[in-house]
Amino acid sequence: MGGVLIIGTVFIASFLWARPDNRFVWLVLFAMLYLGVLGFADDYLKVTKKKSDGVSGRIKLVFQIALALIIAAVFLNSPLIEVQARSLYVPFFKTPVITNMGTWFTLLFFALVIVGASNAVNLTDGLDGLASGCAITVAFAYAFLSYAAGNFRIAEYLQVPFYPFTGELTVVCAALIGAGFGFLWFNCHPAKVFMGDTGSLAIGGLIGVVAICCKQELLLVIVGGVFVIEAVSVILQVLSFKLTGKRIFVMSPLHHHFELVGWKENTVIVRFWILSGIFALLGLATLKLR
Repeated sequence: MGGVLIIGTVFIASFLWARPDNRFVWLVLFAMLYLGVLGFADDYLKVTKKKSDGVSGRIKLVFQIALALIIAAVFLNSPLIEVQARSLYVPFFKTPVITNMGTWFTLLFFALVIVGASNAVNLTDGLDGLASGCAITVAFAYAFLSYAAGNFRIAEYLQVPFYPFTGELTVVCAALIGAGFGFLWFNCHPAKVFMGDTGSLAIGGLIGVVAICCKQELLLVIVGGVFVIEAVSVILQVLSFKLTGKRIFVMSPLHHHFELVGWKENTVIVRFWILSGIFALLGLATLKLR
């Protein structure tokens, strides 16, 4: 349950250094705490029962969707940010592809981002330092994206949507970077502290809500490329086995596949970190390709 350390560090740092009157800061911290509690319940049940069964996947999904509905309700019930919530921005395009997604599609889209991000980080957390290292690179990218979206001159220059509330999310992302490095010191192989669902679900939820706030949700597919690949590998493995009875990978998520084909654990971790850094840079590079 080392994720408690990450959550506590991010919360305290954000409380001390971010503007207390910024609604986006509290929205992101709420999402992190909410999913952290859900993850803690799962970890607690696993430890006390001494089994791999914790909170069931369906119950987790229900709580994650409930969080998405809460986040969406905050956006849709505030005239200042309602237009932002309904807009859909796609990488490489200067203006929103859809200016008004409608209430139901907005709710569905928010649920997809939050559920997808939190579960993708959770699936990646299978080797020492893998999820925390990748989370650091994603947080670096979104720290810049948040600052750019909250600064009128930079937003105008880069032709990204300007939303004044998002600038303070740079502080939250920086807090996650600091917490991630501190945690990684003890979580690197061989790990002395483990993140657990407490940390992975919370980090994924934080990243997902930050992406929603700065209107770079779809860019998360590029910036968080390692998380996406890990999640997709599980989906493909399950679909393939159910439809054909055969497995695509030796084992999923993908990092376990490479372990079983002969890569050493440290090799898998470092190479995935490198890929995560490349994906983050590619995501930022799209800002100049619009």
